[in-house]
Amino acid sequence: MNNTALTEKHISLGAKMVPFAGYNMPVQYEGINAEHATVRKAVGVFDVSHMGEFILKGENALDLIQRVSSNDASKLYDGKVQYAYLPNEDGGIVDDLLIYRIDEKTYMLVVNASNIEKDWNWIQKFNTQGVEMHNISDKTSLLAVQGPKAAEALQSLTDIDLASMEYYTFTKGMFAGVANVIVSATGYTGAGGFELYCDNEHAETVWNAVFEAGAAFNIKPIGLGARDTLRLEMGFCLYGNDIDDTTSPIEAGLGWVTKFTKAFTNSEALLAEKEAGVKRRLIGFEMIDRGIPRHDYEIVDTAGNVIGKVTSGTQSPSLQKAIGIGYVTKEHAKEGNEIYISIRNTSIKAKVVKFPFYK
Repeated sequence: MNNTALTEKHISLGAKMVPFAGYNMPVQYEGINAEHATVRKAVGVFDVSHMGEFILKGENALDLIQRVSSNDASKLYDGKVQYAYLPNEDGGIVDDLLIYRIDEKTYMLVVNASNIEKDWNWIQKFNTQGVEMHNISDKTSLLAVQGPKAAEALQSLTDIDLASMEYYTFTKGMFAGVANVIVSATGYTGAGGFELYCDNEHAETVWNAVFEAGAAFNIKPIGLGARDTLRLEMGFCLYGNDIDDTTSPIEAGLGWVTKFTKAFTNSEALLAEKEAGVKRRLIGFEMIDRGIPRHDYEIVDTAGNVIGKVTSGTQSPSLQKAIGIGYVTKEHAKEGNEIYISIRNTSIKAKVVKFPFYK
């Protein structure tokens, strides 16, 4: 089991620790609902240092990214971030990721913790033009400071004007007295905020400074449990649940980051699939009757015929109702449609709704 540079800190704060993607991670501190509310209303801090970071450098770095990524990275400029996925050759998804353009010949890719080795090998397979690749995952710490008060809480720690940073941009600079911290206006909660990348040796310094500066804003540590309920309320996909090696990115609603203006892995087949129309779609649904949908529960129609499967579900702390994500056949995917979730052999009524759940 891997530890992050802050594992001892979490244990000392009384976090409930669980194994996640090979790491010993805090799932909760005071409780998922309270932590969820902290992020939605104020500001909270996640240690997400288990995520993977690769640096790609050289004349052909962009070309390599263009060949393996679904999105068009030529649209990036220095300090801009892009969401994308790595298509495989069988119509599925190797991983979803963020692409950071540091300069014209230097990029950082941020990948999911469980896929670090798989992604590295996949990209390396296409690296036929000598792009310099560095896996800096093991020496990089990542804190996600999320919530509407994040900019105010952090501003005293840096000269970077946080409030004026646009969504999906980043700056490298001094933060909490530490040089070369990447401050990124990104996150996985829909609550606004920043992600801070630094070397492991500075992680505790940055963590302590963030909590000291944020004390006036009632800043709190947040576990992975609330991270999941927050992302679910926004309808954000989780790799391994909602998308994986076997799921179609077109069915998963990732057409918006699939740019057919260039050739990339499996692009011809994905374009053909888009033009032919998909057989099923990833939808959001709210429970009408009482019951909580869980991963792999069957979705059925009025007659009890199986029409799909739940990929993620929870009791939404913000909405005080059960919500879920899942794939259903195309004819059942229309907003407002009545569907049923099979919970312990009972069909529980739900309806298809538009993302995000939390407006």
